[in-house]
Amino acid sequence: MKPRALGFSSLAACLMVGSLGLGLTATAHAQTKPKYSADVPSSVLTPDTVETRIGTLKFFDGLPDDETVAKVYDNLDFSRGIDAFLAGMPAASVYAVCDGVDKAGAKMNQGFGMTEELMDARSLFLTPNATTVYVFACVNLADGPMVVEVPPNVLGPIDDAYFRFVTDVGLTGPDKGKGGKYLIVPEDYAGTVPAAGYFVTKTRTYGNLVFFRAFVANGDVAAAVKGVKDKARIYPLSAASSPPETVFVNTSGMQFNTIHANDFHFYEELDAVVQAEPANAFDPELVGLFASIGIKKGAPFAPDARMRAILVDAVAVGNATARAILFASRDPRTKIYPDRQWFTAFVGGSSEFADKAERLLDARVLFHYYATGITPAMAAAKPGTGSAYAVAARDSSGEYLDGGKTYKVTLPGPVPAKQFWSFTVYDGQTRSMLETDQKSAGIDSTQQGINPNADGSVTVWFGPKAPAGHESNWVQTMPGKGWNTLIRLYGPLPPWFDKSWKPGDFELVD
Repeated sequence: MKPRALGFSSLAACLMVGSLGLGLTATAHAQTKPKYSADVPSSVLTPDTVETRIGTLKFFDGLPDDETVAKVYDNLDFSRGIDAFLAGMPAASVYAVCDGVDKAGAKMNQGFGMTEELMDARSLFLTPNATTVYVFACVNLADGPMVVEVPPNVLGPIDDAYFRFVTDVGLTGPDKGKGGKYLIVPEDYAGTVPAAGYFVTKTRTYGNLVFFRAFVANGDVAAAVKGVKDKARIYPLSAASSPPETVFVNTSGMQFNTIHANDFHFYEELDAVVQAEPANAFDPELVGLFASIGIKKGAPFAPDARMRAILVDAVAVGNATARAILFASRDPRTKIYPDRQWFTAFVGGSSEFADKAERLLDARVLFHYYATGITPAMAAAKPGTGSAYAVAARDSSGEYLDGGKTYKVTLPGPVPAKQFWSFTVYDGQTRSMLETDQKSAGIDSTQQGINPNADGSVTVWFGPKAPAGHESNWVQTMPGKGWNTLIRLYGPLPPWFDKSWKPGDFELVD
């Protein structure tokens, strides 16, 4: 019997039923849970499309597509470039100081640079002053321990290549201001260390910065300089029996730079430090961070075009971040007084920027972007000793200080400084002394002719021109330049510590 042919309508009906059947089977299969099923919370799932600040990210069941992979790696390299700038700043800063000092003629392991006619704006340093004689030297321990003989009556630290505190010298050091021989020994040194005659200190890095101030008594700068030259020496321990001559370089008035870069060259400075130091000189997390952007000991730092472009962008954002942290801090602990613009550049009272188990990351950035040298003595000032600092970058209304405008600030009397007080003005760009026609870039209470007010307070004027009648109490600023200032109290007295005394804000003068 021949099979009966199906008509068109019957064939279509059969196909439709078949299709529905397949669809029902597929749907039923898709909706059937596996025998071994988890109760998966939505919080652990990744949607197929996610909108983020770096664009739309796309996934197939949690698997990122090629475009998403490219975006996230660009972002990862960018963010690590920023982190390397912020975390690597202390190392780059020490490198820049030692590079600048070397170019000024004070060679590593051979001599000291010294401001024999004090500091002025021609030399680029982070927030120096023009009232004390600065003495600085860099040592490299790669070939063994170094001896640094310190003269009496000085004050300062020795810091390692990551600006970590090693020891104080002078008044707050073990020599107690009497002077003495400091033996700086690398941690990996296997030789014999003398049992007596030295203040022995170990350090994690080969590179170390010796940085101290010689105080000027009764305005006699020459005597302070002579005191350093008579007693300060630097030489290898291996040459202690017959030390080579120590070289002293007068850096006053010299044009040289000791401030780290804020462009791509920053990473090259950081790489130079990593290459020069032992592999374990830095904490593993830090070593890993630097390596993640191509800075790795024993390997050339040679980013390709893509990575270089990312790092150029990252250092620009990193620099902006540091400037925001310094000049527009969101940390309430930076404010010294609740009703004043004055702030501290040293938050937390720890030279390691530690608050119990917490590393104060922004505090570390703020300090090292603004200052040079670190020591616990900065946080351990006692009434009548050491020095106290306060920073101002804004006027009483909260606006940044403008070099084209005139301001006045009043210090209530008596100013709580056993020795003297000073203002120094700094360039908003370099954080070094503001370039003006005044050599000191500031004013201090030892200067002749400063006029106090009738009530014992002192008003100081800041502006491009001296207000009539206030010439002796005037500090010059420059039109078109942003600036900030540090007030220093040498030998601060109890009213500073209990905050019963506080300087006025900068008031804009019409």
